Amino acid sequence: MTNAAPARLDTDPDPLVEALASTLPGGVVVMDSERVEKYRHDRFEDLPAGHPRAVVRAQTTEQVQVALRWATEHRIPVVPRGAGTSLSGGATAVDGCLVLSLERMTGIQIDPDRRVARAEPGALNISVKEAAAVHELWYPPDPGSFRISTIGGNIATNAGGLCCVKYGVTADYVLGLEVVLADGRLLRLGGETMKDVAGLNLRQLFVGSEGTLGVVTGAVLRLVPRQGDVSTLVATFPDLVSAGTAVTRIGRTIRPAMLELMDQVAINAVEDFSPRGLDRDAGALLIVQSDAPGRARAEEIAAVERLCHQAGCTEVLSTDDADEGLMFVDARRSSGDAVEARGTLLAEDICVPVDRLPDVLAEIAAIGERHDLEIPVVAHAGDGNLHPGIVYPPGDAAARGRAWRAFDDLMALAPAYGGTVTGEHGVGRTKVRSLAAQVGADVLDVSHAVKTALDPLGLLNPGALLPSGDRPTTLGDTT
Repeated sequence: MTNAAPARLDTDPDPLVEALASTLPGGVVVMDSERVEKYRHDRFEDLPAGHPRAVVRAQTTEQVQVALRWATEHRIPVVPRGAGTSLSGGATAVDGCLVLSLERMTGIQIDPDRRVARAEPGALNISVKEAAAVHELWYPPDPGSFRISTIGGNIATNAGGLCCVKYGVTADYVLGLEVVLADGRLLRLGGETMKDVAGLNLRQLFVGSEGTLGVVTGAVLRLVPRQGDVSTLVATFPDLVSAGTAVTRIGRTIRPAMLELMDQVAINAVEDFSPRGLDRDAGALLIVQSDAPGRARAEEIAAVERLCHQAGCTEVLSTDDADEGLMFVDARRSSGDAVEARGTLLAEDICVPVDRLPDVLAEIAAIGERHDLEIPVVAHAGDGNLHPGIVYPPGDAAARGRAWRAFDDLMALAPAYGGTVTGEHGVGRTKVRSLAAQVGADVLDVSHAVKTALDPLGLLNPGALLPSGDRPTTLGDTT
């Protein structure tokens, strides 16, 4: 950004913001430094954050329109924000920006006959699930943060989750969107029908755009009948290679409702954090679920058990008990908090073709050894989505440098194996340097052309998703 209005000192009155506050009364505009401070960082805190000019805590689409028109008029950059759970710096403030928070827009309406949910962007993923469940319906996308992340944030990054190996990701459930452009225009895209090919598919253009093209203020989400009974299988393996081999073979044979992986470091992190009785000596653990109807469920679990043994597993446990199965799934879900408790965490997210899992898992272990760092791995293994977490001691500058070098190695690793630098967390601000090497100059040119068409002044979430000439050359540099 070269033409944004400069940031002002907190002690100075800001006539522009005061004018905005008079247009949006009732505490919608937040200016005092203590409250604004809470909106500087998202969950990825190991990244320099700017000082916002103010925060707009919008409650309606109209208030979002007013804020964006004001920002366009005065050339103020805007950083949209939901619950701040981004793990890639996608909601990190920049100097002089307006943070546009959608956290108070939490409305949810369920239409059971049309099997849709109408949700505002601040609604939590779990709240949509719970509202749908009242009508025996289900909203499948379930990122690990489903209890704390918002629908708007899920749409911004096209979030996936544990069930996406069978049921797909957020984009598969977005039927309609309301999006406010940088100049304040409101687009209504798609609707409430299951099929719609009228015009260009602009609806999907905004899914995964990380707030760089427009601000989502409403969504129509497809619902499906509630999930049936589930059987769970847990298999332990002596090493990551044999576990990865099992994943590949399972995927060629059946389509499980869940196929998750934890490596030995992640297993031990969970046991240290909240003991679950997992095998600390296992090289890797697979958690597999089937929700096939009737006898087919038992047949799927039996097939998975057979394939795990063929790949070299050391032990298999299966259960039809819902509570027992949930215990293992909760162990997997708790891995993020468990790993984070071990030190400062760079929570990463790469995705590779499933058949490359064994090689990539071995490479990640080698990266950890090379940089003398702990890199526990959990994965939505069924679709090749790996979450290696780079851990280093807080306040250790040398270890922090090694962590960021390991980060760069991971970003180079995924494309080298035919994969991507992000499967569901988004590019944010942490991975912009890595994007060009993956997608190439022509794709970036087209992407910038789309960005320019919708946001000609470059005000929306500058520095996120798309690389620009003023991005930092050293991501870990805090100067």
